[in-house]
Amino acid sequence: MKLLENKVAIITGATRGIGRGIAIEFAKQGADVAFTYSSSVQAATELENELIALGVKAKGYQSNAADFEQSQKLVDEILEYFGTIDVLINNAGITKDNLLMRMSEADYDEVIAVNLKSVFNMTKAVQRTLLKNRKGSIINMSSVVGVKGNAGQANYAASKAGIIGFSKSVALELGSRNIRCNVIAPGFIETEMTAKLGENVVKGWIDAIPLKRGGKPEDIANACVFLASDLSIYITGQVLNVDGGMLT
Repeated sequence: MKLLENKVAIITGATRGIGRGIAIEFAKQGADVAFTYSSSVQAATELENELIALGVKAKGYQSNAADFEQSQKLVDEILEYFGTIDVLINNAGITKDNLLMRMSEADYDEVIAVNLKSVFNMTKAVQRTLLKNRKGSIINMSSVVGVKGNAGQANYAASKAGIIGFSKSVALELGSRNIRCNVIAPGFIETEMTAKLGENVVKGWIDAIPLKRGGKPEDIANACVFLASDLSIYITGQVLNVDGGMLT
């Protein structure tokens, strides 16, 4: 028995990195997957085909999760195609790093909108369906930076810390309806984004990790499978650090 058989999952920002890893693992575990992307139609088509080849229903939607109306419309379209929603993974995120003295208001606002307001938008949009079903799992992607902060990332850290407070509140509000809301805080995960970092920077990160390696997107995907599945039905309002022991 696959762990996510007969479940429909929405994954935002899924055409690369962690989001892509989650989408593939969910399909392998039997979930039908609706995913969003911001710009690359080609990458979305490739992912869609890859997921369908794994024997599930899958469809990509070009949508800006930071836009409230677009999020509502997106969920309506997903419901029309898939019939229901069981799992929401808020994974869409961007960085606009700079020291606070050099950070522009626009760079602060954009990171908060894409990383944090999108979580509000999408959770609001799926809430009615989950309440009607009296079940569901919401998984929000934070970061170790949201737990401990990081110089040069005040905007990113604020957005990721905000996700934790939001998620704990949602867990308290919706728990009586059998709807769970948890947070995953990835550490140093090897993706296209981290591949652009210098060798010394990467070595500095690895040296600070007890397991002495960066994580893979599959490491995050496996944690998401657990929190989306019935294996975790008594877990809500929690932050799971998937970081190789970095915050230990």
